[in-house]
Amino acid sequence: MSKRVKLTAGRVREFGCPEGKSQAFLWDSDAPGFALRATAGAKAFIFQGRLGGKSIRVTIGDVNAWTIDKAREKARNLQIIIDDGRDPREVKAEATAADTAKRARAILDRAPALDAWNDYLKARTSKWSARTLLDHQRLSDAGGKLKSRGRKKGEGDKTLSGPLYGLLQLPLVKIDRTAITDWLREQQHRPTVARSAFVRLRAFLNWCSDRPEYKGQAKPDACSTRVMRAELPKAQAKDDCLQREQLALWFQYVRAIANPVISAYLQTALLTGARREEVAELQWTDIDFQWESLTIRDKVEGTRTIPMTPYVKSLLLNLQRLNSMPSNVHHLDRLKEQGKTWKPSQWVFFSPTAASGRIQEPRVAHNKAIQAAGLPHLTIHGLRRSFGTLAEWVECPAGVVAQLQGHKPSATAEKHYRRRPLDLLRMWHSKIEGWILDQAGIEQNDKQSEKLKLITSVL
Repeated sequence: MSKRVKLTAGRVREFGCPEGKSQAFLWDSDAPGFALRATAGAKAFIFQGRLGGKSIRVTIGDVNAWTIDKAREKARNLQIIIDDGRDPREVKAEATAADTAKRARAILDRAPALDAWNDYLKARTSKWSARTLLDHQRLSDAGGKLKSRGRKKGEGDKTLSGPLYGLLQLPLVKIDRTAITDWLREQQHRPTVARSAFVRLRAFLNWCSDRPEYKGQAKPDACSTRVMRAELPKAQAKDDCLQREQLALWFQYVRAIANPVISAYLQTALLTGARREEVAELQWTDIDFQWESLTIRDKVEGTRTIPMTPYVKSLLLNLQRLNSMPSNVHHLDRLKEQGKTWKPSQWVFFSPTAASGRIQEPRVAHNKAIQAAGLPHLTIHGLRRSFGTLAEWVECPAGVVAQLQGHKPSATAEKHYRRRPLDLLRMWHSKIEGWILDQAGIEQNDKQSEKLKLITSVL
């Protein structure tokens, strides 16, 4: 080590790196290990000490940023760290990591919980069905989009934000019991929607509490049972359902709907008991006319295959015929103006005017039909409820109805010991359809009648 001198402003200013060398040092006599290092065009204060028999060198900082006294004090502090048996470089790295974590935590504390919610959806995407993922996305949707359902031409109605959107604008750390209680009290959505949002919010907070990055922020006890009982609105069970004596009128007016696609859609929804969107999302690739089956996109299992009963088959064959030809000359002219060519739709229940290519809102025509028939109000989901209820008239096993409708098994035997083949489902499904059509006064062709008589005799 070179001769020590007391570092002064003049000596720092005059000291430089000799030609032919990469660096030179001027060691201070006041603080052990403290020195000025000069390289080509740069000067910095450094500290050098020994730990465990090895030399350690730490750069304190540029001479233009540090005064001599401050740099000397820093060197003494570094020597104290070495005397304690610690490496100054490791101490600095730990401090840097802690500071980085503190800043990251501060950012998370200010960030909206919506960011964590989106991470939650990404993490769960592979575990959920497409329908479950869509349900979660709708809960946090910002809204403000033009409605695709129930909107007349020229109206500018926009969708509402999802029930969780406003709450998720708060930082995750602030979603506590008080915030959730206030959110429930101000809730403007239907009770069933609010309950669904509450249950999924609770699952989200539990997920966050198990994640290292969110563990200190999430409060899973915020969605306590006490809050649920005290503030969550009670869901009102709907009971709209077609009665046996109403079937004739319903079919009469629904079959008279001018749009054959909507008419077929409503009848298919009733006779299959499927969910509204499950029927609307049917594509021709889901239809197997040879083996008479329908593959439905199920929100529970992903997909399920059910029989295609005779009357439903006749409805779909008619739609296939309509789909194989353009609707009218005006439609072809519009496509030509847009630089497009006509081709058959991929959707079973197609709509040339809808942006998606399939029907979006069958409620308008359905409401007009039941109003004209003098029937009580009936929702599209009420058709699904009607199927399950009317199936009891033919003493169909509850497990068969559940499998046809895509309900989760409700008993151990159903869950683990019942694997009904398509033909067994077809036997009961055809009997249900035949009974409904008979009550509606709809004549079936001879082939269908013989088939149903054979099924009935077997049963």
